Amino acid sequence: MTTIPPIGPNDPEAKSADIVTGNIEALKALFPDAFTEGKIDFEVLKGLLGGAVDERDEKYGLNWHGKRRARQIALTPSTGTLLPCPEESVDWETTQNMMIEGDNLEVLKLLQKSYAGKVKLIYIDPPYNTGKDFVYPDDFRDSIKNYLSITGQIEDGRKVSSNTDSSGRYHTDWLSMMYPRLKLARTLLRDDGAIFVSIDDNEQSNLKRLLDEIFGEENFVACVSNINNMKGRNDRKHIATAHEYLLIYSKRDFSSFGIPLTEDQLKDYKYVDDKGQRYALRDLRKRGRPDRREDRPNMFFSIFYNPSTKTCSLERKTSYDVEIVPKRGDMSDGRWRWGLDTVRENLAILHANYSKQKERWDVSHRVYLNVDIGADVEDDIDEESDDDDNVQRTSKPKSFWWGGENSTDVASREFKRLFPGLNPDYPKSPYLMEKIVHMGSQPGDLVLDFFAGFGTTGHAVFRLNSTNPNRRFILVQLQEKISDEVNEQAETYKYCRKHNIRPVISEITKERLRRAASLVSMEQQSDKADMGFRVFKLAPSNIRAWEPDTSNIENSLLKSVEHLVQGRNERDVLFELLLKLGLDLCVPIEAKKIAGKSVHSIGGGALIACLADGLTKDVIEPLASGIVAWRAVLAPAVDTRVVFKDSGFADDIAKTNMAAILNQNGISDVRSL
Repeated sequence: MTTIPPIGPNDPEAKSADIVTGNIEALKALFPDAFTEGKIDFEVLKGLLGGAVDERDEKYGLNWHGKRRARQIALTPSTGTLLPCPEESVDWETTQNMMIEGDNLEVLKLLQKSYAGKVKLIYIDPPYNTGKDFVYPDDFRDSIKNYLSITGQIEDGRKVSSNTDSSGRYHTDWLSMMYPRLKLARTLLRDDGAIFVSIDDNEQSNLKRLLDEIFGEENFVACVSNINNMKGRNDRKHIATAHEYLLIYSKRDFSSFGIPLTEDQLKDYKYVDDKGQRYALRDLRKRGRPDRREDRPNMFFSIFYNPSTKTCSLERKTSYDVEIVPKRGDMSDGRWRWGLDTVRENLAILHANYSKQKERWDVSHRVYLNVDIGADVEDDIDEESDDDDNVQRTSKPKSFWWGGENSTDVASREFKRLFPGLNPDYPKSPYLMEKIVHMGSQPGDLVLDFFAGFGTTGHAVFRLNSTNPNRRFILVQLQEKISDEVNEQAETYKYCRKHNIRPVISEITKERLRRAASLVSMEQQSDKADMGFRVFKLAPSNIRAWEPDTSNIENSLLKSVEHLVQGRNERDVLFELLLKLGLDLCVPIEAKKIAGKSVHSIGGGALIACLADGLTKDVIEPLASGIVAWRAVLAPAVDTRVVFKDSGFADDIAKTNMAAILNQNGISDVRSL
């Protein structure tokens, strides 16, 4: 008999992606010989892999007590869901941006089915290991319940994670917190994507090794020193800290991870060669010490320029050729950047020009705009070595960033524009974040920040979208309480109370996004950019788990008839379906009445859901026929799944008839909740 199987709490559709099962299936596809009765035979697998297996007892790597558990945590599916909150959102119906409140570990698990391999850029600024507590769950036996407890949504008396510098697990607690989050983050990245992580001295070396392990040493791109406080913070005994680090890793191939230039940067590449390639000109004369002739005598020689042919040579060819030697600013003998052999090989990219002001000739060389590896030409600082063969043909980003726009002072000033009178600790500059987002993504790309803090990444995306739409963002922030009993939080707590903002970090995140969107829209006067965001909140699943009360089995059985959690609405269930079936949370949802019942089409007919009650035998035939007709109009490119609420059917006969009619019309994937 045809029937409609229910989706239970233990079914794959009720959980986030099962990474372990996916890994096993991938391994089985590559090495079917290594499986016996569905289990892996490691001896056979080692034989198939040959010399690639390392069986040494002592290996180089980063290890700590709790690493195995942290790895297992990353592989454990989440049974939670994300509840939609249109009333807290901006432009709910049209926006493609999301702000999610919740523990980022659980959220990253829930995003796997919908967003694996779709994120171009991840930026995070995780809590620095300063010897203070960081507020993230430390009990994973019941992840969702623990999260609700530590954020005060249920009373359970659980504590936050303690990480004082007197703890013997000072580094290991922090690493165990970061490891599963980074493992999950990597699966969300596109193959041409990258992750940027801000960090300070306390964990920079450990984080570098952790990222080496998760992303691969071969995918390390750079460790950038970001000068964010020129005055220096008095947090060291002997040297004031003026910088922090930015570790950059690609997922696989960074050569395809383009770093586009801004319009201002493009202005520097104002020349075009006969192949249509843009380039800028840089002095061939060495600037900055050692730049004297006596420093490198073999790099002082004549270059001859023919004004008629506009070509350079190392020999005089006509009586009209101009002889040019490197001269310093005081007209004493200097030196070229390149040696004789390198100049000979690159004569075609040399230019000569006469300066009336200096009353002398100089030689320049071309630096091409290479869009494959990108460029950053803000600094006119000599990055060349004295190696004769070091020819810079393209301009690249530097490994240190400095400038007022990157500083915490500017970050505080910009934050105060949105929240007058409020001065947060160590904020990130939206200009710095704008640079990172610009480097790591292009219009149309998805940007993720799962330690969102006060929402600077979202602010930066709004700014970029105002002139070059439309990037998307997903921000994730824990509902971390702000307390007036903590010195660093007292001012923020008072501000929140005064302005009717609930004293929780994620509430300030949302308010920052609202105010930033309004300010950017007003300043840029752009009506094309997406300045909205959808708010979601982490919560237990809408699908009720079987929890029998041994003292009242009869009542437990009656409760189990309704599979959905009491108090949840139709919209809540729809968005859990999106998550668990792997659809974008901003996908269009259409609704219409069929046989008097609300029916929703999601993703152009990929999913059709009717969660109405009262599905009697009189309603079944017109409802089923209407669903079949609507699906024919939508003509989805994939097989349609149709979902009903199990308790919505009046009886088993109605359920069986619905399944039979849909099956007869080519819809075989029919489930109930």
